[in-house]
Amino acid sequence: MTPVYQAQRQSQSHFFSVRGLQYHVRTWGEPKPHEAPWVMLHGWMDVGASFQFVVDEIQGEPFVVAPDWRGFGLTQDEHHDHFSFPDYLCDLDCLLDLLQAQGAHTHFNLIGHSMGGNVATLYAGIRGERIQKLVNLEGFGLPPTHPAMAPERLRRWMKEVKSVGSGAFALNTYASALEVAQRLIKTNARLPLDKALWLAEHWAQPDALGRWSILGSAAHKVVSAHLYQADEVLSVLQCIKVPTLCVHTQERALFNKWGAMYTFEDYLQRMSAIERVQHQEIAHASHMLHHDQPQVLANSLSQFLSDASSTGVEMTG
Repeated sequence: MTPVYQAQRQSQSHFFSVRGLQYHVRTWGEPKPHEAPWVMLHGWMDVGASFQFVVDEIQGEPFVVAPDWRGFGLTQDEHHDHFSFPDYLCDLDCLLDLLQAQGAHTHFNLIGHSMGGNVATLYAGIRGERIQKLVNLEGFGLPPTHPAMAPERLRRWMKEVKSVGSGAFALNTYASALEVAQRLIKTNARLPLDKALWLAEHWAQPDALGRWSILGSAAHKVVSAHLYQADEVLSVLQCIKVPTLCVHTQERALFNKWGAMYTFEDYLQRMSAIERVQHQEIAHASHMLHHDQPQVLANSLSQFLSDASSTGVEMTG
């Protein structure tokens, strides 16, 4: 049997009261009063523990913080039949308040993947005074919308909200951790089995009958009631003044899905609104680049976050 991946840096679990929820936050290392913590924000249907492989490859021992977003991982939220994107921004603001109070930190390095990358990027635009540097890992945003799409979007949202209670959006369950690991590998064929088995025990947990359930609320599958406002996002991006690193892979899976609605070139143009931005491309990785190339990513993070001159605009391979 394939052995489970062995974490090199052990994490600790904490729970904080945030806006009526018991928010689970995973940390690695100890706070350093004169160093900005690395706050890692996971993506949709993921968990904070997902950054373990990157943390294990980081040279030195920065204080790393990775929350489970509301309704994901161990941040249980059974009371909502849908989720609103601005809540993540407010949750993050409250979490940083708590970290600041506990560790006397005044600035934070934000590193967000996918959905977490979008949260981190918008937050850096609206609360930039708290951020030292920003790293966006494949947080591409969404294709632009137009007002005529609103009526159908609202109809769909109401229909899906009503369907949550009926079980129509229920997440699959699995017979074992191995089955969960195999499901993760099905999504990302590059993920080795030992890491998939490790992730499975953080991504899911067994119920009283021994079935493994995903640690995520089915309500996350409900479409947003609000259209994605690309012009509003652009206005926020223009407010970002901190050094920003955008990391993406050579694969274009999401853009292949969006087609002409939103291209990679559109994304680059959108991100050019950030004053001090640079881009890096990582080879041999899927959208889950923190799983596929953790050492490459860890080296990039260490170099960017420790480099006082990382303010230019460039593309590296």
